[in-house]
Amino acid sequence: MKKYNKQDQQWLATWAADCAERVLRLFEQAYPQDDRPRQAIAACRTWVRTGLFQMAAIRSASLAAHAAARAATANQAACFAARAAGQAVATAHVPQHAFGSAYYALKALAAADPAHAELNTTQERDWQAQQLPATLRPEFLKRVLVQKRGNRLLVKVQKENGF
Repeated sequence: MKKYNKQDQQWLATWAADCAERVLRLFEQAYPQDDRPRQAIAACRTWVRTGLFQMAAIRSASLAAHAAARAATANQAACFAARAAGQAVATAHVPQHAFGSAYYALKALAAADPAHAELNTTQERDWQAQQLPATLRPEFLKRVLVQKRGNRLLVKVQKENGF
């Protein structure tokens, strides 16, 4: 597994929270009374700000956001947005979860507007890439892909040994 220093991990966590926050509206519009994904993003930002790592709090926030995603399976965009939040906070534990946050944010956008999925996800992936420091950008561009295959748009995370 690729090793990240503390500063890179904090950059990734901030970036993952930003990615999740950009699609959070898709969840909150469908489930306005459920704040679990928002709380997960807040827990991620708290970890970055304070540096205080409490595994129970991080795990709880991540699991709660993923439970919100499971409850939202009738609305794919909302489900993916909640998963983006769960992955963002998990970055405090494992840096690679940041790429999961970006991935699920792209999936949320594709599900929210299938007619414009290719344009929306391509533009969002470009935005995501530009938000990362130059030292972290190549890993993201290698890992999180948006590809057109026939009539299908694929958003995927490229996993290799050590990821």
